[in-house]
Amino acid sequence: MFLHPEEALDREGIRALQWQRLQDTLKQCLSSVFYRQRFQEANLTIDDITCLEDIRKIPFTTKADLRATYPFGMACVPLEKCVRLHSSSGTTGNPTVILHTQKDLDEWAKAVARCLHMVGLRPGDVFQNSSGYGMFTGGLGFQYGAEHLGMLTVPAAAGNTLRQIKFIKDFGTTALHAIPSYATRLYEVMQEEGVDPRRDTKLKTLIIGAEPHSEAQRKRIEEMLGVKAYNSFGMSEMCGPGVAFECQEQNGLHIWEDYYLVEIVDPETLEPVPDGEVGELVLTTLNREAMPLLRYRTRDLTRILPGQCPCGRQHVRLDRMKGRSDDMIILKGVNIFPIQIETILMKFKELGSDYLITLDTAEDNDIMIVEVELGELFTDDYAKLQALNKEITRQLKDEILVTPKVKLVPRNSLPKSEGKAVRVKDLRKKF
Repeated sequence: MFLHPEEALDREGIRALQWQRLQDTLKQCLSSVFYRQRFQEANLTIDDITCLEDIRKIPFTTKADLRATYPFGMACVPLEKCVRLHSSSGTTGNPTVILHTQKDLDEWAKAVARCLHMVGLRPGDVFQNSSGYGMFTGGLGFQYGAEHLGMLTVPAAAGNTLRQIKFIKDFGTTALHAIPSYATRLYEVMQEEGVDPRRDTKLKTLIIGAEPHSEAQRKRIEEMLGVKAYNSFGMSEMCGPGVAFECQEQNGLHIWEDYYLVEIVDPETLEPVPDGEVGELVLTTLNREAMPLLRYRTRDLTRILPGQCPCGRQHVRLDRMKGRSDDMIILKGVNIFPIQIETILMKFKELGSDYLITLDTAEDNDIMIVEVELGELFTDDYAKLQALNKEITRQLKDEILVTPKVKLVPRNSLPKSEGKAVRVKDLRKKF
């Protein structure tokens, strides 16, 4: 039933393993200059942490800390012991970098394999991954996890939908990893090509995640493709995919507490909230060598679901993510901050200072529209406007990794509001 014995632990066993690993993690963290200084500033020593609840004495770690210590300031092992790094896109400054030893990668692969096994995948299944490879963790994360489980893997990478469909048919793909909006697009192209996924493919399992989606949208995708679709949660700071995953009950994401210590806090007061109440997810890594993180503020809003899952696992379950406690946008699986867009727009002297980012849904695909006012001195020369629009679009795509629709609008034409400017409108459909 379980791939690893840690899945079968009861609550007492989980907490005992967490305490053992937390003590090892604290010692490991003090190998970094960052955490030594952080403990000194808080007048803390390891001896002050005498139980799991004492984790609250430790200050939070944030994305800003990762950027401030770029690239390797939070490393807890010599660089020569690291074998890979992943990084996120930066905003106005440095990206976040996460280092991995070989043991870290092995444990990551085991965690992802555990997730895939939990939804019924086995050696003999053919697993096709439509995630981007490279710095994005969804590619290599699922690749190594699927291989660890013993499946034949198809590293199809992102895009080229006709090729994706050909691979699904020719290779007998039984399991596919895709973001929800791309799963919908895949079905649309199948229809255009006269491919019936139930008749013409062996697809049975879909892994979805990386962008917000509703339960109704999940069910719609299941009906279109004739699959069971399982929700996945991961983030590059915690390795990537494999942090939390639904089981076959599809009633919440089991978060692997032998790898992570879970807290849910009020994003304003930063005090813990009762189980069942929505708050910000805070995670402490428990089994990482190169860059363990203590009390990392994920900014994701969720809650711990009450009760025990019928599957028998006692690792707590998280509800699907409700949103963000900061202003990050998730579009097509890519994390985007409005300041990234503003930084590009402000490079152009032809533009004014007001802009509006609208997120919408067109033909079941999420889109971004960036409206920006022209500056006072810019003429209405059509050729120049077209060239300007094209260059802004190119630079935005290079920065945020998706292509927005740019609209250049007259000065003072965008809505004005008293107080803080409204920069983002989210009109996306919740299926």
